Amino acid sequence: MKFTRTHFLRSLGAGAMGLLAASRLKASSSAPHVDDVLPIFDASRAEEFWKRVRALYPISEELAYFNCGGLGPSSRPVLDVYERSTRSLQLRVDSGHASFDEARRTFAKFFGTDAEELCFTRNATESNSIIAAGIALRAGDEIIFESHAHPGGSLPWLNQVKQRGAVVKTFEPATDSAASNLERLARLITTRTRVIQVSHVTAPTGVVMPVAAMAELAREKGIWFHIDGAQSAGMLPFDLHEIDCDSYATSGHKWLGGPRESGLLYIKKSRVEEIALSHLGAYSSENFDFTGKLEIVPGTRRHEYGTRNAATVLALQEAARFQESIGRQRIAERGLALATQVHRGLEAISGVQVLTPSRPELRASMTTFKVKDVSSEKLFGHLLGKHKLRCRPVTEENLDALRVSTHLFNTADECDRLVTAVAEFAKTA
Repeated sequence: MKFTRTHFLRSLGAGAMGLLAASRLKASSSAPHVDDVLPIFDASRAEEFWKRVRALYPISEELAYFNCGGLGPSSRPVLDVYERSTRSLQLRVDSGHASFDEARRTFAKFFGTDAEELCFTRNATESNSIIAAGIALRAGDEIIFESHAHPGGSLPWLNQVKQRGAVVKTFEPATDSAASNLERLARLITTRTRVIQVSHVTAPTGVVMPVAAMAELAREKGIWFHIDGAQSAGMLPFDLHEIDCDSYATSGHKWLGGPRESGLLYIKKSRVEEIALSHLGAYSSENFDFTGKLEIVPGTRRHEYGTRNAATVLALQEAARFQESIGRQRIAERGLALATQVHRGLEAISGVQVLTPSRPELRASMTTFKVKDVSSEKLFGHLLGKHKLRCRPVTEENLDALRVSTHLFNTADECDRLVTAVAEFAKTA
């Protein structure tokens, strides 16, 4: 076998892994670690447990942060791995690329996939773009997604309209039942439909889509089914093999609590060859020469190219381990419980309209609402400026509302503060 640059880099990286492993996982002695909070959890002391979890996040104590749907904070263990890995890699002048395979195995377990089906990207937008650019669409081919798709999920496909003459069709997310969303999708499918993309959890109003049923529908019709999972990874536990989608994109900087510019892409192993490569470079090939020989690496990792920041990947891996240590189901239940607290509190306020569905199967850890005759920007500024409550204005689809994301570091007291502040504001609005 020819000894290529890739083989050289792998052998170089393997010898450095021991040095990196020794420095990457120990948290600072001055910072609390997740292991310190796990033993105290029981149902009768749940709030104490979650307050200890909150202590693992370097967020200002006076700030109630409700915007994981936009940008999530990293825990101290994650920050510690990022800082230590950065220093270790710089001291050795090492790319750290050899550590990617271990991180891939961690996320394979996390998402219920094979390691070869995953690659690391910069965010969900890049992952969505790889899929949109990689499918060979022709003029008249149809793409379906919901009207609440984030720009990072819609613009890559709209570009295919401009570049290739494809056609986009959208449906409005239903708020009465999962079956209604499946029906709305089904009504749009024709013999020209090539791709369906659905947000696992819609960004504007937090509607949870029945992705497994939608994937089955697409599979029966021979349609590529892609999930924009920017709002679900780290919020909900799920298994991608059980969902049986063709591809899935997500970001690390939201609910996962990873560093900025971190993301993942999943492509089902049986379909990876159907996504054309839009970018290639070092690490994309097994072997090549200048006579036309080009052997692409197997699996989804072929979409990783060139030198990446390994500290970002290692910190993202630690974010997954951090959540696994606490329990992904426990995190999901906590987020939903706090969202329910907020939902019920806001519903009871005169002049407030809650846009997120009330049915548990249609919602998770986000609650979107509006105050009658008040702009979202005005309400956002009031809550942040006067009450130190950080939410997120929702201007998509002219909703002019405010979104509240509740995650593992939020507390019931913070949710009470939010509801009380909105009630006081609504009285004078």
